[in-house]
Amino acid sequence: MRILLLHPNFPAQFRHVATALGRNPKHRVLFATKNERPDWNIAGVRKVLYTTESEGSPKTHRLAAPFETAILQGEAVFHMAKRLKASGFVPDVIYGHSGWGSTMYLKDVFPDTPLLCYFEWFYDPFGADANFDAVQPGTEKAIGLLRTRNAPILNDLWACDAGFSPTMWQKAQFPKMFAHKIHVMHDGVDVQYFKPTPEKKLVLPELDLSHVDELITYAARGMEPYRGFPQFMEALSLVLAKRPKCHAIIAGSERVCYGTAPANGKNYKDIMLERLNLDMERVHFVGSLPYGQYRQVLQASSAHVYLTRPFVLSWSAVEAMSCGCTMVASNTPPVREAITHGVNGLLADFFSPKEIAERLDEALSDPERSAKLGKAARETALERYALQKLLPKHIQLIEDTARGKMSG
Repeated sequence: MRILLLHPNFPAQFRHVATALGRNPKHRVLFATKNERPDWNIAGVRKVLYTTESEGSPKTHRLAAPFETAILQGEAVFHMAKRLKASGFVPDVIYGHSGWGSTMYLKDVFPDTPLLCYFEWFYDPFGADANFDAVQPGTEKAIGLLRTRNAPILNDLWACDAGFSPTMWQKAQFPKMFAHKIHVMHDGVDVQYFKPTPEKKLVLPELDLSHVDELITYAARGMEPYRGFPQFMEALSLVLAKRPKCHAIIAGSERVCYGTAPANGKNYKDIMLERLNLDMERVHFVGSLPYGQYRQVLQASSAHVYLTRPFVLSWSAVEAMSCGCTMVASNTPPVREAITHGVNGLLADFFSPKEIAERLDEALSDPERSAKLGKAARETALERYALQKLLPKHIQLIEDTARGKMSG
């Protein structure tokens, strides 16, 4: 089978799928991408690069800018697809990540090729994440930009033959008229890699916490309000003041991946450190860690904090569950789909550092109960999010799309 994978970043969410497809000698797999990643190749998968003609015009209307960016991506992929077709490559199926614009014009080159889209998020300017914080409601410009960002996604919903979203919560954000096209299937977490370990002591190349018995962990790509970083830091200050032997390790970059950066040019880490009185000998910022060290942090955790606005459920949440972490998480819809309070984790009000701190204190004060919660979290990961179960279904979904066997 000839398969065209499409994501501007390589390999992004398609890492495991591309690897599995590339192993099959019966498949010819091409991965079209904007970012070459020369340091990363996948056996059996050939990268095909595309380049946009420009980064957009400064004269473009501010509300049209996201759509212009999408059009430039779509145009670049359109020309790349024409070159592939001229060389004799006509895919049996195209699998692309919707939202970037790169999938918009593919049906104009390959009208008879089934298109499968990965639908991660649909933007509602008056619901879900956008209007979650009543203290900071969306501006007119922000609302308009969200509507514009939906334009390429709506095109894909109309044009695709099938699609899927990782969670029921994410699917629920899309217009109901297209719901029959979207199947729900999580990407999957490697539960054999992310697993508990009897050795709970943490020793990293430049940080030895082997003497620590109470370790709070937090991990995110960026330190930002979308993932509750300010609330976490405030909660942490309360816990450390109450528990003098407790330490915390914070993994992530000093950047904003979702939402807006602070207006004063600072980052949220500096803002919170200026605001709070913390014992910095017990607070350890380790930056973005290599995969192996990140896993060590999760495995050594006494209580892992995962906070998110009503947005995409992070892989890190499921990876922590798979490691058997005692989860202290936000009581928000994407989290409640994975964690039930008192069953496989503890939930707290996203906006209440006091309640988050109480849940952390609760977890640290009762190791026996925490161990049961961590075991239940691991069981949830094994049952619902195991890559080993989901990857074959994911491959089957691609093959069924290619054969025109998809049904609503």
